[in-house]
Amino acid sequence: MLTPEQTALQFDHADLAFEVLPDAQRLNGVATLRFTARAPVARLPIDLDRNLPVSAIAIDGVALPASAWTNPEGRLTITLPRPVPAGGKVTATITYGGTPHVAVKAPWDDGMVWSKTPDGRTWFATTAEGYGCDLFWPCLDFPTGEPALVDLHITVPKGLKAPSNGVLVGVDTFADGRTTWNWRAKHPNTYGIALNVGPYEEVRGTYKSRFGNSIPMFYWYLPGEKPQAEKLFAEFAPTLDFFESMIGPYPFGDEKLGVVETLHKGMEHQTINAYGNDYAKAPEGFDWLFQHEFAHEWFGNQLTAANWDDYWLHEGYGTYMQPLYGQWREGRARYATMLQGERGAIMNRMPMTQQRISTEEEVYELDKGGAGQDIYNKGSWMLHTLRNLIGDTAFFDVTRRAVYGRPDPKPGNFTPASARPRSMRRSSAASPARIMAGSSTCISARRHCPS
Repeated sequence: MLTPEQTALQFDHADLAFEVLPDAQRLNGVATLRFTARAPVARLPIDLDRNLPVSAIAIDGVALPASAWTNPEGRLTITLPRPVPAGGKVTATITYGGTPHVAVKAPWDDGMVWSKTPDGRTWFATTAEGYGCDLFWPCLDFPTGEPALVDLHITVPKGLKAPSNGVLVGVDTFADGRTTWNWRAKHPNTYGIALNVGPYEEVRGTYKSRFGNSIPMFYWYLPGEKPQAEKLFAEFAPTLDFFESMIGPYPFGDEKLGVVETLHKGMEHQTINAYGNDYAKAPEGFDWLFQHEFAHEWFGNQLTAANWDDYWLHEGYGTYMQPLYGQWREGRARYATMLQGERGAIMNRMPMTQQRISTEEEVYELDKGGAGQDIYNKGSWMLHTLRNLIGDTAFFDVTRRAVYGRPDPKPGNFTPASARPRSMRRSSAASPARIMAGSSTCISARRHCPS
């Protein structure tokens, strides 16, 4: 949970410089974080895993003594030289580095994924949905901690590439062959920032949107996989057309549609989705993992739940998009068949939400009281039920309002937003997203409805 001091910070900009050292499995970083104070602040509490010890901190360019910060439990607390008043700005530059946590079974266990390609070259990635962004950069580790702008500078050994979030600003080459890949992304969600390093090859194209804009598309893959890569890339444009026709404009059209091959199965990293499905197609004839992770650009990255307790909005919608895609491709019979397959996986042991601030583990893990996989399959059936209850026009209208914050989304007239739980809202009026979330258990299992 964010502290009052953290909620007093508006996160304006993160400039993140990384150097990936594969031989030592080490990560060095310099993070320059800019905040505006919503209320007076005397300290900066910033999340950073203790595996990455801090060697120096400067506030507004002035170095602090080591006594000015502590990090006993992964919440780096910096005592400011002087308090910052409401409306004031402060910049913290944090130099850190170490051996970050290694994921045992990514993406279900988060951290660094160090591996080798079949020909022995470095293949590296990060994943941080559960344990948090603080595994590799200093952040506000909560869904509402999104920075407005992020610049990434990723330095890698000779012969490697580093595809990441947003737009590629340029690549700098050093005399020893190392390169720094410079990226810029707007409003990335905290766990959506990702590092990916490997000897990648690339297939690219441009999608002409029904909304009048052109969207760059990229897929980075390992050498020797060009035929499979091109077949997967051929799914990008029709899948994008489906989402734009059913939901609305691709939220990051001024950046890119990006996918990168990873050793781990997949993750919805904003504009650089991780893909590790070995090019397997579902029985319905499309790559289910690519389609699911891509759905999260709308439901997860554009619309980010403000509390893990509401993460069925990410996974339920992401799961429902598959039978909906089946209907869009082949008709109602395919939709019904795919939904029936999901229904058999519903456990129905716990309510979909606990109506409190929760951790990721308290949502995804049954032994911690969460709904577990029901946030996928039961969430999908909740949406199917709601659609039949209120009709297509109202269902897709409420979905667009939840995703974009308005009924008439067009490129450039919306920005990513959070769906806030009712207990955190200043107004008693619930958003469309909360109307659905608050009704979730009753819609899907009426016998569990409170009186």
